Amino acid sequence: MKFTYYGHSCFTIECNGKSLLFDPFITGNPNAGHIDIQQIKADYIFISHGHGDHIADAVAIALNNGATCVAAAEIAGWLGKQGITKVHAMNHGGPIAFDFGAVRGVNAIHSSSFPDGGYAGNPMGFVVTSQSGNFYYAGDTALTMDMQLIPLWAKLDFAVLPIGGNFTMDSADAIIAAGFIKCTTIVGVHYNTIDIINIDSAKAQADFAAAGLTLLLPALAESITV
Repeated sequence: MKFTYYGHSCFTIECNGKSLLFDPFITGNPNAGHIDIQQIKADYIFISHGHGDHIADAVAIALNNGATCVAAAEIAGWLGKQGITKVHAMNHGGPIAFDFGAVRGVNAIHSSSFPDGGYAGNPMGFVVTSQSGNFYYAGDTALTMDMQLIPLWAKLDFAVLPIGGNFTMDSADAIIAAGFIKCTTIVGVHYNTIDIINIDSAKAQADFAAAGLTLLLPALAESITV
């Protein structure tokens, strides 16, 4: 599958002929000024939780593309109030069938509120299964034993995990998470956006390699095959 990184935790995956965009935060990202959100294509937009650094550009990109937004029921309701008519409300559980495959909402240990402080439901991650392949996006989360459930639902081709620490797992915890989910190919996100989540990228990749894992850290606007 084709993975395109837009910075922080925002990325697109081409899955079974559809473009799946996750956690759109480009406007406001100090590293992503060269990325034009008008050029981003999305058939679906998945939102893991309501924080501004995951939802900031959801409305604009959804309107530009006529995309279907998939998120917790509280976020889906909020999007409807912003004029988004194509929404699919979900929560932990599933799987839910879409035209590209199936999606299961899974636990994430974090918080979730809208930029105005309103309640945005429970944070979550997503397990996607399809004919093109299977992957897990953890969303913003601490390391949790619940990740050991993931292999019961899918044999993963790759996983997208936060590695910046402070608000989420750091790279050391992400290595443990990779063992829990039985996945050796990890794409790192949620790092190097602001000082408090800066990491030593070379060390992180070396630590993953020492554990028999591959940590992929694509550049902003770079596309890779996973």
